[in-house]
Amino acid sequence: MKRRVIAGIAVVVVIIAIVIINTAGKESSTLIKVPVSKGHFEIVVSTTGELMAERSVEIKGPANLRDVRVHNVKITDLVAEGTVVQKGEYVAALDKTDATNRLQDLEVGLETEQSEYETTILDTTSTLRSERNSLVNLRYNVEEAEYKLEQSTFEPKATIRQNEHNLDKAKRSLEQAEKNYELKILQMQRRMKRAENELTEDRKRRDDLAQILKEFDIVAPQSGMVIYHREFGGKKRTVGSQITSWDPIVATLPDFTSMISTTYINEIDISKIRQNQEATVSVDAFPDRKFTGKVISVANVGEQLPNSDAKVFEVVLKLNEMDTILRPAMTTMNSIITKEFEDALFIPLESIHHNDSMSFVYLANQKTKKIIEMGEANDNEAIILQGLTEDDMVLLSVPEDSEEWVFEGWDLFAELKVKRIAEEKQRLEDLERFKREEEKRQADFKKLQDSLKQNGNEGVGNDIMRMMMRSGDRGRGRGGNR
Repeated sequence: MKRRVIAGIAVVVVIIAIVIINTAGKESSTLIKVPVSKGHFEIVVSTTGELMAERSVEIKGPANLRDVRVHNVKITDLVAEGTVVQKGEYVAALDKTDATNRLQDLEVGLETEQSEYETTILDTTSTLRSERNSLVNLRYNVEEAEYKLEQSTFEPKATIRQNEHNLDKAKRSLEQAEKNYELKILQMQRRMKRAENELTEDRKRRDDLAQILKEFDIVAPQSGMVIYHREFGGKKRTVGSQITSWDPIVATLPDFTSMISTTYINEIDISKIRQNQEATVSVDAFPDRKFTGKVISVANVGEQLPNSDAKVFEVVLKLNEMDTILRPAMTTMNSIITKEFEDALFIPLESIHHNDSMSFVYLANQKTKKIIEMGEANDNEAIILQGLTEDDMVLLSVPEDSEEWVFEGWDLFAELKVKRIAEEKQRLEDLERFKREEEKRQADFKKLQDSLKQNGNEGVGNDIMRMMMRSGDRGRGRGGNR
């Protein structure tokens, strides 16, 4: 009998213990209290980025490939990325096949041109010698005609006239031959000059190409760590990639004394970002290390990254500190401070609750739903403008008997309602004012268009109308945002 009583008492004790434990567990999980904090409050935009050097020295292949008619050259060998090289040390090699073939073609062409040039010299010498011999014969004919005329003094007049005619004819032939000889000299000089210039140009092209071929073995212009160059699409240039005369960069040697983080901010948050805003930067490889920095560049035009539908804007942050652990291409976590508040009251976002018309919190130990006015918020907390004091404690979650808790702060609710009504009224007034201004602008545009049309400038009027309509569309967008 006693054993049964003892067993029954034990069961009751266990049940009571389980109830107490469960009740304590529920209370501890549902009634977590947090104080209202006061102090420095930051609005932060967080994003990932990529570390790189602000300045770097470019390791280039031959820059004047186009001058020797070589356009694309493949990289056949490249030292591993991250290799530390000294000035003048080997970095990469380029495929010499096309350039070597081009050099051989030039050599063959030069041999042909040299032979043709020598032939031109011989032809010129032979042609001019023949022309000079012809001139000698023509001068002899003139002398012979003069002698015959002198000997025909006592001959019949007809014979004398014939001899005079022959002399004139011989002189004209000589004069014409002398002029032709001068022209022939000019022609031959130009022909020789052209052949000589072509030969000189091809020799220079061959010498230039031979010199460029020496540059196909690329060395470091200074000491540093080799970082592969990124092409326009973001892909790194490695073995098998091609360089061109327009983009001859193979790799870079970054300056580690000045590092930047390049990141992309979505179009929702970009309006918060300004130059010179403070930021904190950490790298995934060393999450415990924090660096300070500031925004030095904000893109004005958005872009769409690959495999993404959202528009983003490039933002560049410069790190204030330098550390040997930092390396280009490291992933960074950037926190940009967009706003700061001193002596602000703030609480965790989890403790703030909303319905259709108000925001409120559960005041600990008071069974009260306190109506509040929220201000700015970051990822974790929100500023409280009205409704709470530094001495208050709030609950992080909804209590089980929340329906029994009463609202407090109806005077603040009424004030906020009046404030919202005034803001909505102001917004509608601004919208109406903008609408009237838009209608007046459209009327003025129409008058201008009609005036130009009457003066015969209808085409100009249409262009101006379209331009101003686009201006109006941009204005409507701004008005809608207000």
